[in-house]
Amino acid sequence: MADEKELELDNSGKKKKLIIIIAIVVILAAGGGAAAFFMLGGEDETAQAGVDTELSADGEAAESGAVAEGPALGSALYVPMPRPFRFNVPGNARDRFVEIRVQLLVRGAENEEAAKKHIPLIESTLLGVFSQSSADDLATSAGKTSLKQSALVEVQSIMKEIEDADVVEKVLFTGFVMQ
Repeated sequence: MADEKELELDNSGKKKKLIIIIAIVVILAAGGGAAAFFMLGGEDETAQAGVDTELSADGEAAESGAVAEGPALGSALYVPMPRPFRFNVPGNARDRFVEIRVQLLVRGAENEEAAKKHIPLIESTLLGVFSQSSADDLATSAGKTSLKQSALVEVQSIMKEIEDADVVEKVLFTGFVMQ
C-alpha cells in the first residue's frame, strides 16, 4: 500500500514537470513566431517599391510604374556638428547649464558639402540662437520645439545669403541635457 502511494506521488510530480516544460515550449514557440512575423512580415513588394496599382476595366490590377509626384529630392544626409553646444541660460529660480548635440538634415551631396564647408558659421549662428533662450522655456517640450524651429530659420537664412540655396532642411537635437 505504501509503495502505491509513493508511486502515485512520484508520477504526479513527473506529470507536473512535464506540463511545465510543455507550457514553456509553447510560450517560446509563440514568442518566436510573433517575432518572425514582425521581422519578416509587412507590406508587399509593390507597396515598398512605390509602384501604384490601378484597376483596369477588367478588374485586374495594372501597375502604372509612377511614383508619387513631388520635387525630386536627394537622399537624406546628416551633418553632425563637431562639438556639442555648452552654455548657461538664466532661469527664474536659478541659472542652468545646457548641453545640446546637433545634427543637420540636408538633401544631396552638394548640400552636404556646403554645410560641411560652413560649419563654423553654422555653429556661430546656432550658439547665438541658443543663448537667447531661457531655462524655463527649455524645460518644456514646446520650448525645445520652438528653439529647433528658430534655429532652423536662422541657419536657413544665413545659408541662403552665403550659398544662395536652402541647404539645411532640419536642425535635429541628438542630445539635450539641462542641469
